[in-house]
Amino acid sequence: MITVVGYDGGPLPDSARERLSRARLVMGGRRHLREVPLPEGVTTLALRDDPVAALTAVADEPGDVVVLASGDPGFFGVVRAVRRAVAPRPVEVLPALSSVALAFARAGVEWDDAVVVSAHGRDPRTALAVARSQPKVAVLTDERCGPAHLGAALRGRADRVLVVGERLGLPGERVVRVTPAEAEQGDWSDPNVVVVLPAQAADPGPRAVVAGHRGPQGWALPVAAYAHRDSMITKPEVRAVVLARLGPRLGDVVWDVGAGSGSVAVECALFGADVCAVERDPSDAERVRTNAAGAGVHVRVVEGVAPAALADLPDPDAVFVGGGGPEVVRACVGRRPARLVAALATLEQVAPVLAALTDDGTYAAEAVLLQVSALSPLGQGHRLVPANPVFVVSGELA
Repeated sequence: MITVVGYDGGPLPDSARERLSRARLVMGGRRHLREVPLPEGVTTLALRDDPVAALTAVADEPGDVVVLASGDPGFFGVVRAVRRAVAPRPVEVLPALSSVALAFARAGVEWDDAVVVSAHGRDPRTALAVARSQPKVAVLTDERCGPAHLGAALRGRADRVLVVGERLGLPGERVVRVTPAEAEQGDWSDPNVVVVLPAQAADPGPRAVVAGHRGPQGWALPVAAYAHRDSMITKPEVRAVVLARLGPRLGDVVWDVGAGSGSVAVECALFGADVCAVERDPSDAERVRTNAAGAGVHVRVVEGVAPAALADLPDPDAVFVGGGGPEVVRACVGRRPARLVAALATLEQVAPVLAALTDDGTYAAEAVLLQVSALSPLGQGHRLVPANPVFVVSGELA
């Protein structure tokens, strides 16, 4: 039998102790092997020393094996790797409380509306993007993405607080509630979990689905949904194509350069992306803030002229260029987003923007002309009223 036993610092249940008593091999982290009482003479393997060799040894062991892991090992834990290593043999899982459940319990906050993201052994960019874009987030941390990194990512955000849970369930447990600045300046003990919460609690009401982010109910929203200046806004039909090409997702970083009213930025944020809107006109920048607040999403607004204003932004997964032309497109290409889309008003801009995308062979690009006409009443019938045509140039990393 192969049993994965979760450990949360408390006494092991009888079932877990029984599995340990007859195990020939016990694998786990060094902390688990040190803190969990083990039977005399049992062979032990530290997972982190050589994970591949340790999992191979588990698969090759003909006798009973126990794998020790933190909390609920089926929740961002070792169960997936064990099942893959020993397939088709069955795996028994005896979970304890997950560190995320403990963190929210210590904070005294419900978490059926939270997004949970792991930075443990993973690229921290996704965790940082989710923490910036979502109102309630739990982050499983590591040395590359801990409380200080999250505090830095949320620097200046008065609408967020962090609850840091150190050594949850273990001797020396500490739970503190801090501002992003305090988290960035703090000295934190491992292991820890960080919960990012709204500074002002709101009651979301009863929920039927466990999910922090379910996506927008609709997109390519009508012009009337946004504050704008003299119809200077990406029209819904064009916006639908732009969003399809950008593919904004939870955990993605998206730039909207030359944001105008911010309609593209807002709708990317509604999909869960972490969005930076760059706008040189102060009155338009304020409209972006107004439209984001009205939609209930956070958009970071950077007032400045691209490409100089792009220098300090986090590397993007997708970029929309609504203004600036080839020079801005070329600067964005230099940051290597997976997807880049530009909306252009004139034919003369298309070839230079395509060249900016494809000159070094990194991007596969295409251009389309969108022409939309709306029905308008005319006497007893209707006529078609054409909108200005728009060229949409898009590229993906080849």
